[in-house]
Amino acid sequence: MQKANPYRPPAATVADQQEEYGEVKVLSASGRLGRVRYVGYSIGVTILVYVGVFFLGLLAGFARAEWMAGALGLLGLAVLLVLQILLTVQRCHDFNASGWVSLVAFIPLAALLFWFIPGTAGPNRFGPPPPPNSPRAILLASILPLIFVVGIVAAIALPAYHKYAQRAHQSSAQLPR
Repeated sequence: MQKANPYRPPAATVADQQEEYGEVKVLSASGRLGRVRYVGYSIGVTILVYVGVFFLGLLAGFARAEWMAGALGLLGLAVLLVLQILLTVQRCHDFNASGWVSLVAFIPLAALLFWFIPGTAGPNRFGPPPPPNSPRAILLASILPLIFVVGIVAAIALPAYHKYAQRAHQSSAQLPR
C-alpha cells in the first residue's frame, strides 16, 4: 500500500481572487461613488455647467436676447442641481445609506458630511465598491483646496494692496514739487 506524500503541492488550482468593482455612472442614481470622485466630479460638473451657461449667455447677449440669457442661467442651475443630487445619492450608497440622506446636502455646512464619511470597505446592499481613483479624479478633487487657498489669499492680499496703493498715492501727492 502506497502512502500519499504529505509534502506534495495541493492538487486544487489556486488563483488570486480579483476584487470586483462597480461601474461609475455619473448620470444615474444607482451605484456607489467614493469620496475623492464625489468631490472631483462635483467640481468638474459645476465647472462644465458654468462654462456652458457662460458661452450660451454670451451668444444670447450677442443676439440681443437678454431674456434668453436669464432663462439659460436658470436652466443651467436646474441641470447642476439634478446632477449634484445624483452624485450625492451615489455617495450615500457608498456608505450604505439610503439616497434620501442626500437631502442633508440642503442644510448649510452639513453637506461636508459627504466629504468625510468613509465608504463601506466591501460590497454593500447598493453594489460592489467603486473602482480605485484615477489620476484625473484626484486632480479634479485637488482643484477645490486650490480654489480655497487662492480665494483666501486674494481676500487678504487685495484689500492690503489697495490700502498700500492709497497710502503710496497720498504720500506722493504730499511731496514738494
